[in-house]
Amino acid sequence: MVTENTRVLDYFATLVGDDESLPLTEAAMSLAQDAYPDLDLQGTLADIDTIALRLRRRLPDDAGASRKLAALLQFFYRELGFAPNRNDFYDPDNSHLNMVLRKRRGIPISLAVLFIELAEQIGLKVSGVSFPGHFLLRATLPSGEVVLDPMTGISLSESRLIEMLEPYMTQGRESVSSALEALLKPATAREILARMLGNLKMIYAQTERWQRLLSVQQRLVILLPENIEERRDRGFAFARLDYLRLAQEDLERYIEARPNAEDATVVEAQLAELRQRRQAS
Repeated sequence: MVTENTRVLDYFATLVGDDESLPLTEAAMSLAQDAYPDLDLQGTLADIDTIALRLRRRLPDDAGASRKLAALLQFFYRELGFAPNRNDFYDPDNSHLNMVLRKRRGIPISLAVLFIELAEQIGLKVSGVSFPGHFLLRATLPSGEVVLDPMTGISLSESRLIEMLEPYMTQGRESVSSALEALLKPATAREILARMLGNLKMIYAQTERWQRLLSVQQRLVILLPENIEERRDRGFAFARLDYLRLAQEDLERYIEARPNAEDATVVEAQLAELRQRRQAS
């Protein structure tokens, strides 16, 4: 029997069912339930509200966006001490918001989610940016848009952003510059969650923690129901854990949808093995 907690997955499915009402912080916090099944999720969310209240009380009612941003940067990075976990960047806890909140250490995207939540609670418009290789923040001020590094809160110039983007581009610097604007568009809550899950997926695959990998894949299939590749990957995760029927169902569905996929031969070979093992059992 699959050991996934159906109640937890149903809860996640409810949170991410509609883009318009998707609660980013709550959905991101819920990812930690796979590693921390006894997590008091609502209590931890209340802790964030308490932190936000501390900041909100310091701001006058007529505080403008620039003042709010300055106060939030001071509060988040200097007073609360949020920072990157440079000692163990690939620790899964860097993606678990309950632990990021407790340790004050994370990776760009998890720090960004908490920053965005606090910004929203003080009436400051801040968005996440799914930039290649490094998640960013984008704050809207009367003077224009400011791009921030969520690891430090430091604003990034256009030339610095182009420099960060160049390793991911095959064209020249001029093409990089023209691509920059499109890449700085605000990420949706669904895109942010997919990237957080993608980080955990990579970590668990590399460390061969197959049960945790399956938990991530279950969520990715729920979050991205149209992405048949995630169903394929869940099938492989099921196979790793000897859930033969479930693995076969996922992989057969993938082949039906992508009969000419580049990896069709690999998937068919896995299916043949699964069918043989099921007949022998």
